[in-house]
Amino acid sequence: MKKIITVLASLLMFPAMANWQLNTDESSLVFTSIKKEHIAENHTFSALTAKISNKGDVELTIDLASVNTNIPIRDQRMGEHLFATKMFPKATFTSKISPEFLSKLKMGEIKPLTLTGEMTLHDNKQTINAQVNVSRLAKNKVVVTSVAPILIKAQDFALVKGINKLQELAGLPSISHTVPVVFTLSFTR
Repeated sequence: MKKIITVLASLLMFPAMANWQLNTDESSLVFTSIKKEHIAENHTFSALTAKISNKGDVELTIDLASVNTNIPIRDQRMGEHLFATKMFPKATFTSKISPEFLSKLKMGEIKPLTLTGEMTLHDNKQTINAQVNVSRLAKNKVVVTSVAPILIKAQDFALVKGINKLQELAGLPSISHTVPVVFTLSFTR
């Protein structure tokens, strides 16, 4: 009997110790490009993976070949000339969040948090600070949403040459070298 109670207790504790996994159907990452000085367009990536470990390790991975600008030739050109997806197929963001922060978050509560982490893109690493709100929607569901856009600078990730090539191919007078990024990431366990 004692053995059965121990097994049942460990099964009940498992969800509390499980990793948080990204629910891709409820998540999005959007970046905005600006061309011709005043024309802004929103773009997404359709393939994201992310998790928060039970120790608080945060890892977000973006499949750069999944870029979606709603113009297939532009998607192809961005993959080939900007992201160089054959050499650099993924971008990653890693950070740390206190497990206690998540465990103490009450149902329906929203708390602000600054996530400081490392962004790796095009084989270049930069420290990124993300101002986010973390919301608990259910016992086993949290949503992390950017409060302000994260500004990604092309020169920080060796992307200027690729932007210049895209500008040339499209015959544009300008494409901004700074791109704002916003996201909503829904996690369940």
